[in-house]
Amino acid sequence: MASAAEQLAANLNFAAFAKADELKKRLWFTLGALIIYRLGTYIPLPGIDPVALAQVFHQNQSGILGIFDMFSGGAVGRMAIFALGIMPYISSSIIIQLMTSVSKHLEELKKEGEQGRKTINQYTRYGTVFLAALQGYGIAVGLEGAQHVVVEPGMFFRIETTITLVGGTMFLMWLGEQITARGVGNGISLIIFAGIVARLPQALVGTLELGRQGALSTGIILLVGVMVVAVIMAIVFVERAQRRLIVQYPKRQVGNKMYGGDSSHLPLKLNTSGVIPPIFASSLLLLPITVANFTAGQGPEWLNTITALLGHGQPLYMLFYAAGIIFFAFFYTAIVFNPKDTADNLKKYGGFIPGIRPGDRTAAYIDYVLTRLTVLGAVYLVIICLLPEFLISQYKVPFYFGGTSLLIVVSVTMDTVAQIQSHLLAHQYEGLIKKSKLRGPRR
Repeated sequence: MASAAEQLAANLNFAAFAKADELKKRLWFTLGALIIYRLGTYIPLPGIDPVALAQVFHQNQSGILGIFDMFSGGAVGRMAIFALGIMPYISSSIIIQLMTSVSKHLEELKKEGEQGRKTINQYTRYGTVFLAALQGYGIAVGLEGAQHVVVEPGMFFRIETTITLVGGTMFLMWLGEQITARGVGNGISLIIFAGIVARLPQALVGTLELGRQGALSTGIILLVGVMVVAVIMAIVFVERAQRRLIVQYPKRQVGNKMYGGDSSHLPLKLNTSGVIPPIFASSLLLLPITVANFTAGQGPEWLNTITALLGHGQPLYMLFYAAGIIFFAFFYTAIVFNPKDTADNLKKYGGFIPGIRPGDRTAAYIDYVLTRLTVLGAVYLVIICLLPEFLISQYKVPFYFGGTSLLIVVSVTMDTVAQIQSHLLAHQYEGLIKKSKLRGPRR
């Protein structure tokens, strides 16, 4: 059953959109910010030979660099100032959230509300600077190791490249925060979304070209097309799926009137963690390539072996990718939804789940249901993300048709459309209030 808000949102028309000036300003701001991001992916790092870089990247794009290039919107292939993308910020967020579970100081900050959240965000920014500097220096060393890519190798190039890449990442982090605050949707997710979507036409053309050359058969191309449609349908279905727990409120008498006695529901999403687990797992798998870049291929044999085993499409990569998705599905769900707090809030307002005693019993029941849903959600994420990976590794289909990219594109699109509908609903309610011309009681 659709809610009243969903039914009203379904009836929204372009006339309502034309009158929503605040929403249009937010959409224009979001579009302008994403255009700035895309322009930045075409500004190359200083001291790089683009021809030699294109040759080196073409030889290595079938590996993990291809995934990195997908998330950065092609900035890695062009070695632009936004080559690191937003991944250092995501990695820093992972570390801070992990530390929140084990550090009493961070746990207390989390409970302090808005002020504590600002402090944690500041720690996340510091971590972003550190990780971006680490990865930027690793990229600089790796570029020097490639033949004829760097015009004038040396310490000055390394420092220059590191500062430029760190500045690009911090700018994207700030741009994402501005989109979230002044635009529509989650800024960080939209930046990743824009990078993936910008590369989809090129991936489609490349796939058709492979078919024309005979590298891919017509049957494989049709199979990929059917798989893409099926994956999109599955994502839309599961992301909208909910388990609704009935919540009953008792009746109470005030004077001669009875109040309460209503029933509501507590919605629990099948996939509470959304697109976070695949993004987090992918960002962690990108870290070994950064360490390997420090040695420019001249490091210990065990490091080169691990890097090769974690290459895209390798069994070890698949295993760690699946394990990372499952871990972060449970971990992020535990962060964003606390059954104990939910049970306490229900008890505070007199609500209860029929047949379940309020308090600890309710918290245990909600946790039990949420755990079962998270298991299904984690299995769904693993299937969605790994099934296309097998086809990609087997038939060399471009990364952009993988489950992770489709999951991000569809989920971010749904979330953004939902926010646009919320703004339109708010605008319609404001219009109804103004038209009603409510007056005070007559004397």
